[in-house]
Amino acid sequence: MRTLSAETNPAEPMAWLRFILRELWVSWRFVGGDVSSAVVPPLLFIGAASGHHGLGVGEVLGALGRGLLYFWLFAYAFGLSNQLVGVEEDRVNKPHRPLVRGEVSQRGTRWRWVACMTLLTLVGWAFGVWEWALMWQVIIVVHNEVGGAKRWWAKNLLIALGVVTQLAAAWELVGPLTEVTWRWIGVLASVVFLLVSLQDLRDLEGDRASGRKTFPLVFGEKGTRYVLGTLFGLLPLIIHEVLMKPLGLTAAVVACDVGLAVVSWVIAARVVGWRTRAADHRTYLLFTYWYCLALLSTIVVL
Repeated sequence: MRTLSAETNPAEPMAWLRFILRELWVSWRFVGGDVSSAVVPPLLFIGAASGHHGLGVGEVLGALGRGLLYFWLFAYAFGLSNQLVGVEEDRVNKPHRPLVRGEVSQRGTRWRWVACMTLLTLVGWAFGVWEWALMWQVIIVVHNEVGGAKRWWAKNLLIALGVVTQLAAAWELVGPLTEVTWRWIGVLASVVFLLVSLQDLRDLEGDRASGRKTFPLVFGEKGTRYVLGTLFGLLPLIIHEVLMKPLGLTAAVVACDVGLAVVSWVIAARVVGWRTRAADHRTYLLFTYWYCLALLSTIVVL
């Protein structure tokens, strides 16, 4: 990682500002592709927790500020580690990433990861969510550094556990978890475990080259598409029965229920009928938008 003295002349009045701005830009290059799955969803859940606990405007803004800092570090720590161990794979699947393009060095990225993990621990402790921060750090190490992502079931399980650490921390940044909150977290984590293999359809060549045993490579692309299509088709029924119906079928609940169902069925149709790499990428993005919509609905219904 470049130091301040390597980046700028410390005697210059704007040296620190340029250094900080560069580091913010570097963090964006690693985090930008994951904002819709790693940063926006927990901020939405913080909004739901704020409404549930009756926070005032100033308190909500403070909670969102804490959440933005925490979850930016949350996403950045994962992205740095993930891209460090996946450089060769990214040359095939994601050549736009900063390590592949030579925008940063591997040594600098490793130092950034150490610094980010340290900051995440300190921020988690300061905000009262240290246990979720530590659990997420264990998941990062197992998923990336130990090679847990090499096998589909371990990868899916680790990502699902990551959802638990993400959403539990988000709610606890505002107040204590409730039985209803845990039900939502458990259902969403289960959905991710079953359906996150959707992301692997766009990365078949790189995964094959790197020796990964993803769901599509183990069970076949065609079979994977039909399994995922069926599960996305059934997902609205599960969401309705387990999450929405117990809240009472008010107009707001029904509207959220219908919106989530429509997105699920669009994904189901796309995963079966649109089979190019670009189409698979857009279909996966729709899944991240479904996840955001599910958490946006919690602001209304919880």
